[in-house]
Amino acid sequence: MNIPLIDLKAQYESLAEELKEATFGILSSANYIMGKTVIDFEKAFAEYVGVKHAISVGNGTDGLVIALKAMGIGEGDEVITTPFTFFATAEAISAVGGTPIFVDVYKDTFNIDVTKIEEKITSKTKAIMPVHIFGQCADMDEINEIAKKHNLLVIEDACQAIGGKYKGRNVGSLGDAAVFSFFPTKNLGCAGDGGMIVTNNDDIAIIAKALKAHGSGENGQKAYNLLNNIEEEVQKAEGANDTVYNPLKYYNYLIGYNSRLDAIQAAILNVKIKEIDNWNAKRREVAEIYNEALKDTDLVTPVTRDYVEPVYHMYVLQSENREAVLEKLKTAGVSTGVYYPVPLHLQKCYKNLGYKEGDMPVSEYLSHRTFAIPVYPELTKDQVDYIISKIK
Repeated sequence: MNIPLIDLKAQYESLAEELKEATFGILSSANYIMGKTVIDFEKAFAEYVGVKHAISVGNGTDGLVIALKAMGIGEGDEVITTPFTFFATAEAISAVGGTPIFVDVYKDTFNIDVTKIEEKITSKTKAIMPVHIFGQCADMDEINEIAKKHNLLVIEDACQAIGGKYKGRNVGSLGDAAVFSFFPTKNLGCAGDGGMIVTNNDDIAIIAKALKAHGSGENGQKAYNLLNNIEEEVQKAEGANDTVYNPLKYYNYLIGYNSRLDAIQAAILNVKIKEIDNWNAKRREVAEIYNEALKDTDLVTPVTRDYVEPVYHMYVLQSENREAVLEKLKTAGVSTGVYYPVPLHLQKCYKNLGYKEGDMPVSEYLSHRTFAIPVYPELTKDQVDYIISKIK
């Protein structure tokens, strides 16, 4: 039996007719950039997360960059985050001119260790960016309390955690802003790149909307006026077609980016968002089966706080003999993934920050022991049983 780490074909086949209808509808309409389909998805996503604003962007990394810039993070500012995550988290901070300040993680949940945050705060610190790693929410109450005490912003990197909950509240609604990714392998994935910024802050939303499209047009003028305390009537282009011609796009107010979720991806996501809760529930079911079956092995299974509802973007185990386990599973046809082999503070591009081995002992420990096994919702009972038998 051969079992992939994630089976995108199986997901597609379960929704094939709806997805064909949605994508062909966009192709026949010839409205490929922004437009009603994108607006509909933004509204649906904002409602799902429980926030006022959802601003779609080209990908999760762009979302982090634009959100940081919209929140005023720039040259010389420090943002506290975790070294045990995908590179984009720290990369986005660097991309706006900031400096990532790394704080080690908990060995059981892999999330940022909130007890170590305050000691890293300086006069240059402007924000905390927790990552809800592998679909489990960080300790947001503690993070928000620290942020409030030190007058810091909080931005959730929720790229792996769509649908997760923290003390009954939705991931993405717990800070000043949050960012999601729709990369195809995410729990809610499109057929290419896509991302979303969410916030309850009107000012952050206005600036983010401007920055995503070259700082131009109606949103560009709104953002410019906001940032410069100007009160004037904003130009509007009623009925403009962003695919063909919008006269206001040639009036630029801020230096921004070109980062848009195209209509085909939005159409796909409008279909899939209806399934996300069911898919996440199936991931939790598979994870519970793994937890029970592997509890008597020498592997360390994931730990979930009792006030968190995880979505298991990845089901990550720890092993003292990782390479041997991975080789056995590969021979048995079970695909695995190593997340993450090099913590961010030891990446060569951050050599200038002066970190060395031993500075983040837990992250370094985990980087040599963690690996993911399949947990996607389309797994069959036979596949799950096979994976467990081969691990044992």
